[in-house]
Amino acid sequence: MIATLTPLQRLLAPMPEPLRAEAARRYARQEAVLLERLGGLYGAGAAFQPWLCDLMETVGRLHGARSPALLRLDAERAERPDWFTGQHMLGYSAYAQRFGGDLRGVAARIPHLRELGVTYLHLLPFLRARAGESDGGFAVASFDEVDPSLGDNADLEALTAQLRANGISLCSDMVLNHVADDHPWALGALAGEPALRDFFHTFPDRKQPQRFERTLGQVFPQAAPGNFTYVAALGRWVWTTFYPYQWDLNYANPAVFAAIAAALLGLANRGIEVFRLDSTAFLWKREGSNCMNQPEAHSLLQALRALVEIAAPGVLLKAEAIVPTPLLPAYFGSAAAPECQLAYHSSLMAAAWGALAEQDTALLRQVIEATPPLPPSACWLSYVRCHDDIGWNVLRAEAGADGADGAARLARISDFYAGGADGYAAGARFQSADGSAAHGSNGMAAALAGLERAGDEQARQEALRRLLLLHGLALCFGALPMLYMGDELGMLNDYSYLERPERVLDSRWLQRPDFDDALLARRGEGGSPPGRVYAGLRRMIAARRELAELAADAPRALLPTWQPALLALARGPRFLSLSNFGAAPASYQLAPGHWVDHLGGDVHSGRVTLQPWAMLWLARAE
Repeated sequence: MIATLTPLQRLLAPMPEPLRAEAARRYARQEAVLLERLGGLYGAGAAFQPWLCDLMETVGRLHGARSPALLRLDAERAERPDWFTGQHMLGYSAYAQRFGGDLRGVAARIPHLRELGVTYLHLLPFLRARAGESDGGFAVASFDEVDPSLGDNADLEALTAQLRANGISLCSDMVLNHVADDHPWALGALAGEPALRDFFHTFPDRKQPQRFERTLGQVFPQAAPGNFTYVAALGRWVWTTFYPYQWDLNYANPAVFAAIAAALLGLANRGIEVFRLDSTAFLWKREGSNCMNQPEAHSLLQALRALVEIAAPGVLLKAEAIVPTPLLPAYFGSAAAPECQLAYHSSLMAAAWGALAEQDTALLRQVIEATPPLPPSACWLSYVRCHDDIGWNVLRAEAGADGADGAARLARISDFYAGGADGYAAGARFQSADGSAAHGSNGMAAALAGLERAGDEQARQEALRRLLLLHGLALCFGALPMLYMGDELGMLNDYSYLERPERVLDSRWLQRPDFDDALLARRGEGGSPPGRVYAGLRRMIAARRELAELAADAPRALLPTWQPALLALARGPRFLSLSNFGAAPASYQLAPGHWVDHLGGDVHSGRVTLQPWAMLWLARAE
């Protein structure tokens, strides 16, 4: 009998009666996208319709298990689908174990987050990770349980409730491309279960992998060269894009999509409000391509978004697609087939650091000018640093746009942040097999800005101005801005990773220190580096909340400055941000009238001069 039911009937059957009418309306809105995207991926055989019905029953069961508090949140968010684009939004990113020790320790940090004005907390991987080395938790061994070192599922649900009560949404990583080699799916494959072996890309010999390798890049060429690993216990080669212990999932198998969708919705029912969809660009494999940004990857994400809109519409999806600016808009989808509401603007981040190194905003201007308009209820995510490297290759097109050698230009910037003797930066190269190439740079933001190597008070002041300048751009650009744990206090590099052989080749651990409570205690000391950084950031955050022009969806335009180091960014007709990325003063002729600096309180008119690495947030006086 149940086999004859439609997908909609299977969706509604397991949920309580009061939820069915609204769920049916949501399904009607998403049905076309679901059928088109999933049908295009999996609809070739007779098994598609039964599989789709089973999927919808799972979605219905998970929606029916959603708590009253989360159902209320869904309804509120449905009334304001652009709730996350306002100028009051502020993100914060941290590893749970480094921020609070465990999830209960994170909860104890809520007063600090509230003091900063944080409304969105991204906790880096906290699900049960692979035993041993786990790529910082991104080798997930279970989507269903918190890592025991951090607590348990009850602690997670308690944390999400506490955060929600304080106006803070929790963001979790959802690793889409791979699982750990000790995940139950991988263990089942090793045990000889054919259905679970089909969850992965495996090959009996090197012939097919070698054909793929002709067009594939390498993510970690030093620490994990190549894209395939021979697994002796399986007697086959396994696709492992990132590390040998991370097995790529085979999304050509519909069971994989169904399992991942169920895992995500199950976590949403624990109170997670945002999912950072890790490694979205890698989901679909195609021989003869670089296996990135394939059309099928977007179909998968659009189908996932449709399921979320049915079962947990208060939840946001964020694309972790570190790709050049022209490739980013696809991850938002379209009005007819929306994809993710948020996407990292990695080009903006890299170009801002490039502007500091070159004392020239040309790269930055190109990136801003090329930033496309977004669909409704979508938003960029702006940031200065994160747990990963600064990937310079997203700027290849901009770096070579004037006919120059773009690779050499980016390599020079990379060298600068590797801590050359003539520079101020204290950082490290990341995973470059070619010493003349520019794969990436690592280091805490304050160290890269010069605070670690500052030998006197003037050098410290300059480093702090550079640090605040970068955060000022992220805060006023027009996005949901993110702070990375410790940057609000000017925390420096952590070199302890060099003492662990399994991490020596991964310099990203430079920027993964434990939160420094001693620096936190000094945040009120105005003359100290942590006090100056903290006060400067809080001043910008407070000013931003007052300025509707700084909402993510407010108009944005670059104005000419005639000075390479000076950036003039207008947000509507009444707000102007001036940023000097150079070591020499720069001047700008203001439009007629009086302009109030919301960071310093001064009133300006006529020609204004900015000191090295200075910034003004000017609003036209009434």
